[in-house]
Amino acid sequence: MHIDNDALGASLDQLRKAPHQTDVAQALQHVVTSVDELFGYDGAGIMLIDEHERLLYVAASDEAGRTLEQAQARAEQGPCYDTYVTGHPVTTKDVRSDFRWPQLADVLDERVRAVAGIPIRLGGSPVGTLNVYRSEPAEWDDSDTAALAAYADLISDLLAAALSSQEHSTTAAQLQYALDYRVVIERAIGFLMATEKVDAITAFNRLRKNARDSRRRVADLAAEILDEAGP
Repeated sequence: MHIDNDALGASLDQLRKAPHQTDVAQALQHVVTSVDELFGYDGAGIMLIDEHERLLYVAASDEAGRTLEQAQARAEQGPCYDTYVTGHPVTTKDVRSDFRWPQLADVLDERVRAVAGIPIRLGGSPVGTLNVYRSEPAEWDDSDTAALAAYADLISDLLAAALSSQEHSTTAAQLQYALDYRVVIERAIGFLMATEKVDAITAFNRLRKNARDSRRRVADLAAEILDEAGP
């Protein structure tokens, strides 16, 4: 265990007691900075989904953390994408040599090596990811993922507050879309997994590609697939 639970609790309490910030993006930036300072990782960031099921950069503690998120958006693969699709933490000792994401190494900042992604949830479904990285290959343990999950829960609270206050911002609009349509998309992914005998990541990528090729939203295509499948 290398995470100080007392320090973790104190940091979370401080963030929860901080004055309410009407700008959710600023609040998320504050959380990212706190994660980075407390755990001593080399960087941290947050990505949220948009109406085209793309994970987009929202906040980062440093330039390398920002490029990690942007690189995954360009390559359309990586630990953060897998975290979002599966709804479970995804870690890698060295993302640059990990066979799961062959297109990522060429577009990554050379400072990014070990990466961990934790799902951020609203209404029980993932709407984004909390991501951290180290500049050297390293193993992740249960204390890492448990502590990061506590911060992901705090982020969920901030996002829920932004929605309940009816904040008129791009971030709030993205969140509302994810909240409205994620269940439909998850059901369509499950249907494709069963009928085409593929894993969740492959099913998600096929759904997103078909939606893009037909110039439709992923949620609309997912609903069509479920309608055609019947009860």
